[in-house]
Amino acid sequence: QVQLVESGGGLVQAGGSLRLSCAASGRTFSVYTMGWFRQAPGKEREFVAGIRWTGYYADSVKGRFTISRDNAKNTMYLQMNSLKPEDTAVYYCAADPRGTASRRQSEYDYWGQGTQVTVSS
Repeated sequence: QVQLVESGGGLVQAGGSLRLSCAASGRTFSVYTMGWFRQAPGKEREFVAGIRWTGYYADSVKGRFTISRDNAKNTMYLQMNSLKPEDTAVYYCAADPRGTASRRQSEYDYWGQGTQVTVSS
């Protein structure tokens, strides 16, 4: 069983930055694919970014967001720059213990509770 806890959300003005963190339990964190997803009000949850050895991104955030991980700390990060109002959502971290580099939610077995990111215009 893997437990994930997100932190770092908040309210920021358009053009600003936030860094989200996801702390994971478990001794095999380094082999997991980790991902960030988000769900805006009235919309379905969508893929944002994932990482196993290198990061990969949704087109909507490419060039603005950077995903990274520190395996020694069992922690994943999402640095979000040049934020836009349309980035407003609840952000979830997720873990895929099979290590597939997927964008599909169904590949991720473990999920955090989410952290709210609100970008004002």
